[in-house]
Formats: sequence, structure tokens, C-alpha cells
Amino acid sequence: MQTIFDTFHRAQAAGSGPLLSSTLTPIPPPHDPFLLHRFYKSSRPVSIHREIQFEILARPPHLSKAESTAWIDIYVAYWKAIGEILRAESRAHGEDWAIKVYEAWKDLTNLLIRGYSHAGFAAWTMPCLYTAGKYLRIFAIKADEEQAAKVRRGEVKMEGDALLGDDIMATTPGFEKNERLEDAARVINRMFTLCISDRAPIEESRKWGLYYTTNLLFKTYFKLNSVSLSKNCLRALEAARTDMPPMEAFPKSHIVTFKYYVGVIHFLDEEYHRKNTSPPPITSATNTLTGTKSLSPLSPPPPSPPQNPKNYSPPPFHRLLLTYLIPTHLHTTLTLPSPSLPPQFSPIHPLFSPLLQALRAGNLSAFSAALALNESVYVNRRIYLSLERARDLCLRNLLRKTWLMQGGKENTRVKISLWARGVRWSMMDGGGGTGEEGKGDGDEGKGMEMEMEDEEVECLIAGLIYKGLLKGYISREHATVVLNRKGEAFPGTGV
Repeated sequence: MQTIFDTFHRAQAAGSGPLLSSTLTPIPPPHDPFLLHRFYKSSRPVSIHREIQFEILARPPHLSKAESTAWIDIYVAYWKAIGEILRAESRAHGEDWAIKVYEAWKDLTNLLIRGYSHAGFAAWTMPCLYTAGKYLRIFAIKADEEQAAKVRRGEVKMEGDALLGDDIMATTPGFEKNERLEDAARVINRMFTLCISDRAPIEESRKWGLYYTTNLLFKTYFKLNSVSLSKNCLRALEAARTDMPPMEAFPKSHIVTFKYYVGVIHFLDEEYHRKNTSPPPITSATNTLTGTKSLSPLSPPPPSPPQNPKNYSPPPFHRLLLTYLIPTHLHTTLTLPSPSLPPQFSPIHPLFSPLLQALRAGNLSAFSAALALNESVYVNRRIYLSLERARDLCLRNLLRKTWLMQGGKENTRVKISLWARGVRWSMMDGGGGTGEEGKGDGDEGKGMEMEMEDEEVECLIAGLIYKGLLKGYISREHATVVLNRKGEAFPGTGV
């Protein structure tokens, strides 16, 4: 107990929020792995309140009565939460522990919120609220997973709407609800309200914690598949924009995460371009990574550049951004990314390389196979529909290849039947997209050719013209596509 309260008083004297938050974490520091064990074993339930009261009041700096009382209650709740965590570590798998840990940590979080709203905690202590909210969400997910496991084992029976499966947004297997995570979302929303409603001067305002608490809400709503609720936060932030510090003044980690989720929200709404904004929202998060140093007093120092760029491995966040940047690039530029990604991004090569190779080759069959290969990953990352719509680019490249084989720019009139034959061959297994590779397939190829009529291909071509992927018009009288003589007949391809 002595170690934790030595750190507490040093943090209070120095006004260091990160140092103070280190005394309220459920994870022991690497240099002292038994710190939490010693802290919990140093007292008993009947005396813990008196001992913590002595540790806080006996040494300077001396806090106000309201603030001291609040911190005493917080550390008593923290002691109880650590006890539940330690008991959980000693229990066998399958026993009831996560729910008790969540409830104990929720009590700690509520007392912290009360400390800010009633005891006047200073804004520099906000990292304590960050730590409480971060682990509240983690413990809520663990508690729901434990409840779901008990339901699957038959230890808990479902009743009412849950039995009928009315909760179509549940993320856990079966019909069980994410009750603890939804409860955690309400607590985190109180943190958000606590920050956005503060009327103190900017230098002493809790609004410096707005983007962190907003990011916690985003993560929680995404986990609950309630992405639409995130827009309530965006509207509240927009309404309070005039009373907030400039975005550039916040810690870069807060802003990059915020812009990432805002970009994903717009991505899911298919708003790849926002009015009066450039570049697209998801790209803004990437650009912020190379911005200037934050002005916030809570900002950590910027990371030093890698000593050996060739061996540099980017953090996972860069790969998360690229996961959405590639589909965004396809839709906003109508062009394909580079044929090879930098070696630093090798973990996402299997995710996109087969798909991009099929797009570049205009191979409809390979495109469908690549989508099916990683379908579960695309669905989990919410990019499947966006990538499915890139099938139009694959078709455009197929038509372009067929057109080039027939003379290219010298031939501005193409028979629909010619393109239809190329489409049918490309849809065959192993088809190369030009109609030449499947000539030896005999009757099997003829059977595949009958699956799509010329009229269906004509509809696909009309769609490409409407979407701006093909410039020209269809002459139905001659069953011919007349291509644009001026400029690019296939925008984005250079021809």
C-alpha cells in the first residue's frame, strides 16, 4: 500500500495525470509484478477505509475535504476491484468471475465520475478517467463472453425477447444480449457528458478529454453493432465546436483514432467524399500521423524516427488505415493501387493481393474466388460490400482488354456480342478475362457461355456508362457500343 500512495502523493505534488492514473490500473507494472498482490494483502475489509484515509490525509499535499473524501472512496473501491481480479486469477476456467470484476470496476468508475462532478477534481487528473473507462469496456466484454458461455452450457435459460432472438444486433453467438457492454456504454456516455458540459476556462477544462471519451464510445458502439449511435457523438461535438480547443491542440493519438472512426462511419455510409472536405475522411487520419507535435499538456513526446527504415515495421494502426484506404481509393479514383504493397505491410498482402490481381487482369472468375476466400474477414471489417462494388472495375478492365485486342483506339465501335463472349469466358473457372484462355475447354465452356445472355451484358455495359467507367453510348439498332472518340474511352486507364 505504501508504494501506491507514495506514487499518489508524488503525482498530486507534480500535477502529473499519467503518474496518478498508474495507481488506478488493474495491471501491475512490469518492474513490480506483485504490486497489486501486496496492495490487496496489506489490509482487510474492516480496516481498509481507515488505512486509506490515513495514507491520503497524513502527508502533503493536503487536498480539500471534498476531494480527499472522494479519493478515499475511489481507492477503497479500487482495493475491492483488485481483490476480485486476484480471486479471478486463482479460479479455474468456467467459474463465475468476469461479472464480479466488471461490477467492482464499474463502482470504481462511477466514483471517479462523481469525483469530477461533485468534488471538483482538476482537469490534469483526466488520465485516471481514461484508465477507468478503458478497462470498464474490456471487463464488460469479458463479462458478456462469460454469460454467453454459460448460456451455451445451459446454465442460464433465455427468457422473453432474448429467447425469440429479437436482439438482431448481438455480437455474441446465439441469442444472448450484450448487457454489460451496453451498460458500460451508458457509463462511458456519462464520461462524455462530463467532458462536453464543462464550462471551466480552456486551460483547466475537462474538454481536453473529449476525443478520448468519444473514441471509447466509438469502440463500444462498433462492438455492439450500433454504429448509428456514434453519429449522436459527432452531432454533439459539432454543436460544441466553438467552445472547444482547436483539434490540433489535442494529443495526436486521440485525433488519429477519432478521425479513423469518423472515416469508417462515412465509409459505411458510402460517403467517400464529404462536402467542403479534402481528402476523403479516412485519408485524413493517415495525414494526421505526419502532422505537427500536439500542443496539449497531456501529450506524450513524439516517437523518434526508426534507426533503420528498411527494417521498420509500422504499428497495427497503419495497417488498419490501409484496410479502408484501399477500397476508398478504388471508389474515389476509379483506379487500382500499386501492384505491390511495401514489405512493411506484408500482413495485409493475403487480404488484398488476390483481389487486386483479379481486378488488374479483368478476371471475373478470379475476382469472385478472391472475395469468397476472405469473405469472413471482409464482413468482420465491414468492407465486403464496398469491395463487391469494385466488380464494375473488374468488368471495365475486361472490356478494355477485349477492345485493345480488336484494334484499340482505331476501333470506336464494338459489337455487344464480342464483349458478351469475353464476359462469359472470364466467368469460367480459370478464365483469363480475354476469351483466349478457355478455347480448349470444349463443351464445358459452351455450357458456361449460355449462363449469361447478350442482353444481360448490355445491361452491365449500360451500368458502366452510367457510372462513368465507360464513355460512349449503346446503339441498340446495330447492337453496338459506340465509344468516345475524344479523351479516354475507359476513364482511369489512360486509354
